[in-house]
Amino acid sequence: MIRRSLLSLALVALPFAATPALAQTATVGQPAPDFTALDTAGKTVKLSDFKGKHVVLEWTNPGCPFVVKHYGSGNIPALQREFTGKGVVWLAVNSTDTGSGDYKKPADLGAWMTQQKAAPTATLMDEKGSIGKAYGARTTPHMYIVDPKGTLVYAGGIDSIPSAKVDDIKTATNYVRQGLGEALAGKPISAANTKPYGCSVKYAG
Repeated sequence: MIRRSLLSLALVALPFAATPALAQTATVGQPAPDFTALDTAGKTVKLSDFKGKHVVLEWTNPGCPFVVKHYGSGNIPALQREFTGKGVVWLAVNSTDTGSGDYKKPADLGAWMTQQKAAPTATLMDEKGSIGKAYGARTTPHMYIVDPKGTLVYAGGIDSIPSAKVDDIKTATNYVRQGLGEALAGKPISAANTKPYGCSVKYAG
């Protein structure tokens, strides 16, 4: 159970106005910014290597109660398994600065993912925040979908109820499941831009 003290701290992060340093550059309908990063196992991962497939980008931070909500309940791990089973590439991205109390070293972050029974294609380290800033990622979680042509087709929240309550998952519209379902069926995503919610990304500087 998430303690009330953690919830009260997390709720401070609910306003989502981006600062000038985090002005969004990635735009739905435009090419998704390419990037190269190391995953928690030290393997190099490049976004453009996955052209021809749908790709989900999920900003994460195990120190955030909103992330704990979606992992502890099994919601995000279930989504990962469901859609990687359909050929979707799922990249979890951690842009937490090394100086933050929430920072986990690659091995520790990988171990946490294993403990959560998570199933992303890879978990990427972005300590300098360059990937997060290129996408304008503001919260954990903050979700993006890239289509097989490399076009960004979704940006926003994981679902429609901005709370840290596990009970809200079952009644919320899961925008990622909805968007991927539409995209895999060859349809345009009906809610292509939604409001992200969660803790602020702990960028350097």
